[in-house]
Amino acid sequence: MSSTLQQKMSDYGFESNDDYEYQLRCLMDSHYPGIKAINVEGHKGRRKTAFANALARALEYPNLFYYDFTQKAEAEGKVIIPPSEDEHGISEPPVSDFDHIMSEACAFSEGEDTVLILDQLQAADFKEHIRIYQFIKSCEWSYANNSLRASPKNLLMLLISDEPLYHSLQKCTFRIWVNAVSSTQKSYAPSDFDLQEAILPIMEALAEVFNKLEVAPTHSEYAKILHDVQFNVHTEQQLCHSLYGWMEGINRELLFSRQLQPLLNNVIQKIQQFHGVDEVIIES
Repeated sequence: MSSTLQQKMSDYGFESNDDYEYQLRCLMDSHYPGIKAINVEGHKGRRKTAFANALARALEYPNLFYYDFTQKAEAEGKVIIPPSEDEHGISEPPVSDFDHIMSEACAFSEGEDTVLILDQLQAADFKEHIRIYQFIKSCEWSYANNSLRASPKNLLMLLISDEPLYHSLQKCTFRIWVNAVSSTQKSYAPSDFDLQEAILPIMEALAEVFNKLEVAPTHSEYAKILHDVQFNVHTEQQLCHSLYGWMEGINRELLFSRQLQPLLNNVIQKIQQFHGVDEVIIES
């Protein structure tokens, strides 16, 4: 059975056999005096971003703020607002998008639960890592002549980077590893897909294929595969196309290799038996 968090994250686009409820509970139950923060680690790619957004929405916090440090490059062509001047004619630099997001997160956290996602931190200047570290420790964000305080009770931060974070920053966060694909194997039964027991031999044969490929289909992936198995798959090549088409993280070279042929052939035989098709042996 899926946990409530796991199901909610699936509803928001992050489906995985891996359940992160325990890790979240460890962080929330800690007595760390500063801002609670998650260091989202994993292989390069945007799956970590999908995880962070799904987790934030699954928690149903009223406020969600997101900043991507790679946006700085995209913003180079934007119109720049000239610095403002005070009553003495002294100019003040415009507030950066990053400082603006941080300020809003601080302000909203004073009254309501708030999630702040800082993405692609590998593109941030090292000084920003230090500022974030100091913020997590002190709960205060400062820029120009402004200083704002965040509520350590209401604010949760998720930090995403394709490279290791600044050491001190790592030490004040809770690390969660997000796999490129689901790593937890699940023992599915036909009833999990509202199917009859007659399809069990096919599922057992598919389990051997998944084990060889070192992949674990999620419920929705497996449901699509089983639909193809019942109505579309007639050959080993078609089976390969369905497996590759519906599942994340499959090694395509291994899938189409001779090494996997006996296991794929076994699945096809089970499919033929399921449909009542007898194997025809042609004697030479």
